[in-house]
Amino acid sequence: MSDPLYYLGLAAVAAVVVALVVGIGGFGKGGEFNRKNANKMMRLRILFQFIAVVLLLSYVYLRNQGG
Repeated sequence: MSDPLYYLGLAAVAAVVVALVVGIGGFGKGGEFNRKNANKMMRLRILFQFIAVVLLLSYVYLRNQGG
């Protein structure tokens, strides 16, 4: 558990959750924020998801390789 890649993966997952909550909150509230930022927030969420998946797969791969 002292592997920094593990913690980077957790941070990426947390970033996904934050982007998702902000996006859904803006969608639910509506208004100017939603109009300006809805697409940006969902694109950001997809980017964070991609990064999280890459980091977590890298962690699993390297752990199974003994690295």
